[in-house]
Amino acid sequence: MDEQALAILQRILRKLPSKKTQRTLRTWGCLSAEQLEDLDFTQPKWLILENLVSKCEENRLRLKDVTKLEMVYHMENPNQGTWHALKLAEAEDEAASVDFTQFKEMFVSHLEDAVQHVSVRMKKQDDGAVWIRTAFGDNLTRPNHLKPTYAVHYLQTPYVFILNLSAKHKPFLYQALVLSTRHSAINEAHLSGRSLTALRDLLMKQYQQVFPNQDRTLKERNAPPSHPNIDKEHVNIAERSHQMACEAFGDGALPKLESAVYKLKTRYRGSSEHTLADRDELFRGVVKFSSTNLLESLRHCVSNSMAEGPVTPLFSSITQQGRNYFVITEKVPEATSQTPACTT
Repeated sequence: MDEQALAILQRILRKLPSKKTQRTLRTWGCLSAEQLEDLDFTQPKWLILENLVSKCEENRLRLKDVTKLEMVYHMENPNQGTWHALKLAEAEDEAASVDFTQFKEMFVSHLEDAVQHVSVRMKKQDDGAVWIRTAFGDNLTRPNHLKPTYAVHYLQTPYVFILNLSAKHKPFLYQALVLSTRHSAINEAHLSGRSLTALRDLLMKQYQQVFPNQDRTLKERNAPPSHPNIDKEHVNIAERSHQMACEAFGDGALPKLESAVYKLKTRYRGSSEHTLADRDELFRGVVKFSSTNLLESLRHCVSNSMAEGPVTPLFSSITQQGRNYFVITEKVPEATSQTPACTT
């Protein structure tokens, strides 16, 4: 077993919780049932690693087998690192008919044409997600398996999610994705986070949305308990706040986003006597909202009247547009403009 394979094996074992190690190795499928039984998973990890390396060498496993284990680990633990969402654009007529076999053959072919040394491993899951592990090299060096790039694409959808992609290799991967999916372009979706599931659910609308015509049903299901001391007006306000919150962010469990970023390029808006109001130069800054579950926190604030309604488009656009990065600029470029706008 070479140095890269050993380093990858060590890294995976360090990250794996002890209670999940046996299950992950079983899913890997490169060790026999007897070999798995011989491993004592209650031992310290360094000792488990020694025994595991011994069995890998006994089975003459190579680097490609260890990269398969790494891929299993990432598929079982997708909330590692920061994922970035992309959206394919300008689909060709054949885009809807591309199946996994065609996609795999075209992707590998286009990438190998563009990069002399590259290693690609691909796996399709039951939910339609195609996981792609790519290790890049260059004209002089072999693929660096210690710094692989992961991509997840849902066939027959325009969405791709990327993890650990360097700027140097971005054009090659983007080109391979565009050509193999029969599209003409690929764009940043301005959505990122640690939870791959949350990004997918937000873009594909796989969460419980609430629309204005569902007002009566939602009120009946979430009506507050009656109490003789509660004023009817307060009850109505609470109902309206809850309705607005659910229409803006959804009902039930929400995609788990950790942050939303707003980059400001706006003019000063204050008292007309203030000298800053006459400046032509734009104010620039960045505002970041963070939470373990940002959408849930925002919904809670609105639903409990901690924030005034209706919900500002700056927040409702997170779910409506499926993004968490915004640039706030002036609607009109002239110096007299006083109305901010969200742009890409």
